[in-house]
Formats: sequence, C-alpha cells, structure tokens
Amino acid sequence: MNIEDIVTQTPVLPVIVIEQLEYAVPLAQALVSGGIRVLEVTLRTPVALDAVAAIAKHVPDAIVGVGTLTRPEQLVQCVQAGAQFAVSPGLTRDLLNASGQCEIPFLPGVFTPSEAMAARDAGFEYLKLFPAQQAGGIGMLKALASPFAELKFCPTGGVSADNFRDFLALPNVVCVGGSWVAPTQLMQQGDWDGITALASAATAVAR
Repeated sequence: MNIEDIVTQTPVLPVIVIEQLEYAVPLAQALVSGGIRVLEVTLRTPVALDAVAAIAKHVPDAIVGVGTLTRPEQLVQCVQAGAQFAVSPGLTRDLLNASGQCEIPFLPGVFTPSEAMAARDAGFEYLKLFPAQQAGGIGMLKALASPFAELKFCPTGGVSADNFRDFLALPNVVCVGGSWVAPTQLMQQGDWDGITALASAATAVAR
C-alpha cells in the first residue's frame, strides 16, 4: 500500500495514546468492529511500539501505523514493530532522507503554505495539517485549495466529534485525525463496546 491507499480507507484516523499494553488489542478490535481499520498509535508512551507489535500480530484486519514520529531512527523502530505506515507532526531534512530509505508509507505534517510547498517539492501529495485549528482550521484549508489543488490533507489537532463533518466536507480533505473515537476514559473502563459505537458513528457520517 501507498499513503493514498491508507488515508482514503478511513474518514477518521484515530490518534491513539495507549498507556497500558493490555489495552492495545481490544482497542484495535473495537475500532475495527466499528468500521475504522486504519489506526495511528502515537509514540507518546513507553509501550507504544509494543502496542503496535501486538496489534500487528493479533488484529490482522487493522492497518496499524505510528504517529508523533519526530526522529529518523524512529522510522526503523516502526518497521521493526510491524507498523504499516508512519505519521509525523512535521518534516525535517533528516526525516525526509530517512523516509526515502524506509519501506513503509509516510505522512508528513505541515503548518504553513511554505511547508506545504516544501513537502510537495519533496514528492508528497498527501499531508497532515497540524495542529489544524491553530493553523487556521477550515479557513486555512479553503485558502490552500486553490494554489495547491494537487495536495490532499488529513487535518489533525482540534478536530472533534463536533466539527469533523465540516472538515470532511472540504474537497482537499481525505480524512481527519482525532482522539475522540478512542478516549482514554473508555479504555481505562474497558468499555470496548462504547469505543465501537464511537467508531460506528464516525463512519456512518462519512457514508
């Protein structure tokens, strides 16, 4: 798969923070049951890479990737853990070079038009707008649409159950990133049915 195959498979790319390793597999199963197969596990906790490995092994219907990638060596760790794609909040020269040598698709983040141009010139057509609301939100994406008609975005940061429909309605948005479909409180409660319901509601809106 390439990054287009991945981001076009889901209206919502869940930004997942897994504090306890035992949450990983039931969480992934719950999201897949709700229609969300593409999962982004963030590198914000000590168990993140182990969680990716567990999901890759035990939830074959999931397409699991790693987010909050900020250093080139993390790309190697992602591949070793079984990640199928990687997401970064930005794009440095070192990350660009490393992504070119990596065997998994890469979704880099941008914040400004200049960063979008640099990413486009490096060969990327699918970008993460982060943090989306601070970058200008829907207004920014509308402004980017005309001069950068070839670029498609996954806005993340400030996207919620209340506004994600408005983002998805934009022609240059292929999916949105958000944490509301995998809230920490429901994970701690073991409410996997509740998470499936949130995922189902998100995918139903997209349909």
